[in-house]
Amino acid sequence: MNRRWLPVHAVLLAAGFVWVYPFLWAVGGSLRSQAGFIDEGLSLLPRELDWQNYVDAWTGASFSTYFLNSVVITACTVTGTLLLTSMAGYALARSSFPGKRIFLVVTVITLFLPRGYTIVPVYDLITRLHLLDTLWSVVVVQVAGGMVFNTFLFMGYFITIARELDEAAQVDGAGFNRIYWYVMLPLARPMIATLGLFSFISSWNDFFTPLVFTLGQPQLRTLPVGLYAFVSQTSTNWTALCAGSIITLAPIVLVFVFAQRHIIDAVAGAVKG
Repeated sequence: MNRRWLPVHAVLLAAGFVWVYPFLWAVGGSLRSQAGFIDEGLSLLPRELDWQNYVDAWTGASFSTYFLNSVVITACTVTGTLLLTSMAGYALARSSFPGKRIFLVVTVITLFLPRGYTIVPVYDLITRLHLLDTLWSVVVVQVAGGMVFNTFLFMGYFITIARELDEAAQVDGAGFNRIYWYVMLPLARPMIATLGLFSFISSWNDFFTPLVFTLGQPQLRTLPVGLYAFVSQTSTNWTALCAGSIITLAPIVLVFVFAQRHIIDAVAGAVKG
């Protein structure tokens, strides 16, 4: 390693440690007793391990229910978002129709609308559909919220794929839909993995949507909403709060660890393209 880069690496390592320290401290805090939490201060490693905090958070604070709600909502949101946006992106990339350019411009403009301007009509629509205070209301709103951005990313990706592949598939008798399922989707695996991860993180961490659309049913809370309610109820039980935070963050960390290779492949492909 060139010595001139040593100061840069040292600064980056220091910045990385400062960035990750709160998470590591929360992990240590979740394994401490109440007395140890106060006595040991900012130490990362607890003197004695206390797993009771996770038991209290998982059972006593209903985190098991919140976790299941988050899993159901996130799985449905990611599946629905990837399926619908990949179809829409493929259709926009491979078909032409009158007013397509105007349609794309108007669609892009919707990305810049603040959520505060759309929440009232969306809430009214969900109420009229009789989906309020159900998990499906959260899924529908989250899928709709990710449609525009992900559709344009899929469209841009499919445009880079040579049309000769479509023509070769058509020669073999494949139609528009068959080309999508058997040609385009397999080629789009890096993009699917990347957008799937982004959709997962967005849905899992979403606080506002579950709070608004399941407010009347506390048993339908997701982990972020449940953690907020837990903070309000037990603001002095810091070790249990740390355990609840780790339960909320752990799935995101695990998914990123397993999906990061696909993200790197997608970014590398975009740079080459």
